[in-house]
Amino acid sequence: MSFKSSAVSGATKHIPGIRTVGIVAIAAALVTVSPQARSAEGETTSLSGNYLAGHVAQKRSDLKAAIRYLGSALVQDSSQIDVLRRTFLFNIMDGRMAEALKLARQYIEEEEKAPVANLAIAMDDAKNEKWDAVIERMSALDSTGLNGFTVPLLKSWALLGKGDKPAALEALKPLRDLGGTRAMHDLHAGLMHELTGDLAAAETYYLAVVEDDEGSSLRASRILGTLYERQGKAAEAKAVFDLYLQAQPGTSFVDMDMERLAEEETKNAPILVRNAKDGIAEAIFGISSLLNRQGGSETALVLARLALHLRPDFAVMRYMAGGILENLESYEDAVAVYRELPEDTPFTRSATLRIARNLDRIDDFDGAVEILKKAAEMFPDDSRPLISLGDTYRRHEKWEDAIAAYDEAVKRIGTLEQLHWQLLYSRGIVLERAKQWDRAEADFLKALEFEPDQPLVLNYLGYSWVEQKKNLDQALTMIKTAVAKRPHDGYITDSLGWVYYQFGRYADAVPELERAVELRPEDPVINDHLGDAYWKVGRRLEATFQWNHALALDPEPEHREKIEMKLKNGLVEEADAVIKTTTDGG
Repeated sequence: MSFKSSAVSGATKHIPGIRTVGIVAIAAALVTVSPQARSAEGETTSLSGNYLAGHVAQKRSDLKAAIRYLGSALVQDSSQIDVLRRTFLFNIMDGRMAEALKLARQYIEEEEKAPVANLAIAMDDAKNEKWDAVIERMSALDSTGLNGFTVPLLKSWALLGKGDKPAALEALKPLRDLGGTRAMHDLHAGLMHELTGDLAAAETYYLAVVEDDEGSSLRASRILGTLYERQGKAAEAKAVFDLYLQAQPGTSFVDMDMERLAEEETKNAPILVRNAKDGIAEAIFGISSLLNRQGGSETALVLARLALHLRPDFAVMRYMAGGILENLESYEDAVAVYRELPEDTPFTRSATLRIARNLDRIDDFDGAVEILKKAAEMFPDDSRPLISLGDTYRRHEKWEDAIAAYDEAVKRIGTLEQLHWQLLYSRGIVLERAKQWDRAEADFLKALEFEPDQPLVLNYLGYSWVEQKKNLDQALTMIKTAVAKRPHDGYITDSLGWVYYQFGRYADAVPELERAVELRPEDPVINDHLGDAYWKVGRRLEATFQWNHALALDPEPEHREKIEMKLKNGLVEEADAVIKTTTDGG
């Protein structure tokens, strides 16, 4: 395999939204029991075996297998509190609420103050409008950890559900003074005022939230914008949505709102929180969003599932839950969650693209392409399905098909803007791979006009120039800049080392390639490059080791053959192997 193949791989991995497919499987060898100890369904009859298998399943994001194994362990020994807790949580994460609630009650018998178990039961009580039960359960909990958020929010909304607004607002006050939760207090205070008819107070609270985050919160912007619409304040609503679009350029999540404004249909603006049950779901959505942004994906998913149990039609929560499942590499589950979105939400079109991406991840390439082609036909003014189609073809090295999709996307866009640099970069890659260098170079250069220091573009264009023995000084500078911008990107670091190698600067190449191997130890091309550099500086034994290691990493057949030749004969010199450059040693 040439470096260029590695460069495509690296470029692909670093385009947002593209990740390597994870195959979820539980290998029998990981469970340390004999074959005779297994049941017909694949579980073991050993408590330790089922526990270990459940642990492995959790690590591999296979919730269904984790539930199956840990459930078997729980049947064998119901006194295992940790197994009970994890089985309860995994059932929530997998959307099995009936079983989860049963386990929650069982868990509370052992751990009376368990926060998530009490929250799950309180959410179920809220679903059935048992407001006194919610208040009683939340009042019995302390205010530490997760309870610091959930207790005041659920108590206040339950009190509003009972019709006691003053008590509800008073119960919400702890969030006003808790560090970092003032915006959460203001949003929910505003919602309570809106539901009880005090629109002026609601507007004041909403404005505080929107101004605090400079318009970057989709939820706060839509809540305030739709309130303005229902009051006939179209200009104010548009200003709120415009502020959000400035903070989040390229988003489509307020398209329906903007279309409604353009068509002067403001009276049809949705009420995003309609009652106390919706208010509790909104509260859990806010906490889940916060946890998800901070890297707590599993807890965020637990809360997302609870919110959807309370409010199944909660579109933004469902969309976010699908995203969390993607992050956890549970791609089939993500597809199932996205497919439950109705056709008329602001998130449905984007979810359709995500469904296609996840189908491709689980090796349903044809299904992904079919969905994207239908979406492109259904929405003839939207470039996104075509961009996603081009990305899908690119991942499968169908260069001509990818070019056609990207070309049509560019045609639909019309005038390209800064936010389209990534489209130009992606199209440049497939054009280069299809031997259409002039067009590829033009796309890379145009992308750099929009984003002059974009490391992915600098790396790809700079390396391509080195391969073509042109613009060598500029190319090296570009790659150095790319490394400075992304010092932990193994592919870009490899580019710098390999360029030094091609310039004959072997001593400079070695440390860069060593660092690249540290960053990407699993890549056969980078390991092979380091072996070549070691050979050139006289470190022959280490060179042989690196080549053998590259072979063990299963390189492409053509690349394997070249490595095997080097192991047999050493590194054979080529008369024109070293590129001459005027660049000095700096």
